[in-house]
Amino acid sequence: MENNKFEEIRPYMDDEISAAMDRIAGSTSFPLLASYVFPDRNIDEVRSEVRSYKTIHDFQMGIMYWANRKIIKDSTASFTCGGMENISPSSSHLYVSNHRDIMLDAALFQNVLVDNGHDTTEITFGANLMQGQIVIDIGKSNKMFKVARPGGSVREFYKSSLLLSEYMRHVITEKHQSVWIAQRNGRTKDGKDRTDQGIIKMLCMSHSDDKVKAIADLNIVPVSVSYEWESCDILKTVELYERQFGPYIKKPGEDLNSILTGITQYKGNVHFEVCKPLCFDELNKFSDLTSVDFHKAVANLLDQRICSSYHLYPNNYIAHDILYANKKYSAMYSSEEKDAFMHRMNKLQKYEVECDMDKLYEIFLGIYANPVDSKSQMSEVR
Repeated sequence: MENNKFEEIRPYMDDEISAAMDRIAGSTSFPLLASYVFPDRNIDEVRSEVRSYKTIHDFQMGIMYWANRKIIKDSTASFTCGGMENISPSSSHLYVSNHRDIMLDAALFQNVLVDNGHDTTEITFGANLMQGQIVIDIGKSNKMFKVARPGGSVREFYKSSLLLSEYMRHVITEKHQSVWIAQRNGRTKDGKDRTDQGIIKMLCMSHSDDKVKAIADLNIVPVSVSYEWESCDILKTVELYERQFGPYIKKPGEDLNSILTGITQYKGNVHFEVCKPLCFDELNKFSDLTSVDFHKAVANLLDQRICSSYHLYPNNYIAHDILYANKKYSAMYSSEEKDAFMHRMNKLQKYEVECDMDKLYEIFLGIYANPVDSKSQMSEVR
């Protein structure tokens, strides 16, 4: 029986799946969702199959796996992974990943795991996204647990952070299941993958008497995901531009638009690299540091793994050469690849009336160019 203290954030259990499947199959949104995942199948047949699912595994393997396969088939040129030798199917891990797409970083990683003989993970799911019964049912049936966003009183945020920390430790060390979490709150918008030290602080909260053991016991595995064409690159560019002029306020439906854009936008080549886990010996080197410095050191360790394992594409080198007005990386791309990149960047021209185009282009180029510098810097540190 799941610990009652986690009732508000936990995913569904198997005995809750039948009722959730009935609600999903009966939803007015079901025909649209089913027709996307299974365009060649009869809707009533799919509805009947969904209602027959009794376990989380049934739902994940019957629907979510194939939904991810559809996204991969329709919007990628290749889908590859590396580093699977770094993990064992018999061990539970905390996968800490860079965060480029609201949904796909975690979702597509599940297919990487399944295709290589591993179980799926539990997945963090922002409370801001867990809206509407069908979204809640799909998310919780897909091992997703709720994460509160910063807001409210300091006391409330502390309590929710402690609960989250305790829950993830419970899942990994007692349920012996793995967990996926992003390295920061919110997606990387500027192409600089950096771990929020607050994430490390939160992980330590549930084992405050020994900071090294607190991290070591979670079996942290950094994951680096790279998209040839950055998810929502145009939308991210405009957001970063608007943030220059004051606090950014999300527009109604903006998160949903980003999710749908991420799903449908062509991503080209996509690569997941499973990095070497953080081991006790390397963490123990930081044992004499203050808690603040320890959190910073662990975050830097994650950044070194993630950035140095990031898979660079011609687009990254093209953007770097254009941004810095040189030909340093000209051997890494062709004229045809540069033309394709320029065509993509020129889609920003629809904002020329309200935006400074030079600044807009600079931001866009930075999104693609920054991973080149990050990889170089972190590789040198290693």
